[in-house]
Amino acid sequence: MRDQEWSHIDEKGHVRMVDITEKPRTSREARAEGKIIVSPKVMSSIIGGTVPKGNVFETARIAGIQAAKKTWELIPLCHQLQLTSVNIDFEIKEDKSAIIIRSLVKTTDRTGVEMEALTATAVAALTIYDMCKALDKTMTIDQIQLTYKSGGKSGTFER
Repeated sequence: MRDQEWSHIDEKGHVRMVDITEKPRTSREARAEGKIIVSPKVMSSIIGGTVPKGNVFETARIAGIQAAKKTWELIPLCHQLQLTSVNIDFEIKEDKSAIIIRSLVKTTDRTGVEMEALTATAVAALTIYDMCKALDKTMTIDQIQLTYKSGGKSGTFER
């Protein structure tokens, strides 16, 4: 009974990776977003391209893509998935000194890509922090959340 109640716990109470061998491959997509709040000084440096470490957005984009591809190595019970697309976009909210980070991850596989989208967003935000920490260490990473997922048994979710 416990096996049905908790998919990642076996009948003896041991943690396990869910067996997806018999699940069909289906098209799956997940989107996540988060934000990083920065000081006006940092925002000005990012917009002006004067951050000493280089291009903040392109570095964060690459980091987010890499993170999505390595999620299975970071989160213990995630499966290794063949991702077919990872996109990371940024929206500057200068009046709020915030940068919105949005990720979109796709696959045709046996399990969803929610964790990959969330990981991509989180690591992109952390990379922005790392790129700018010499200018200001008070930056805040906030509101990382799943905004959409489709595919699989549970169907579509939209926040």
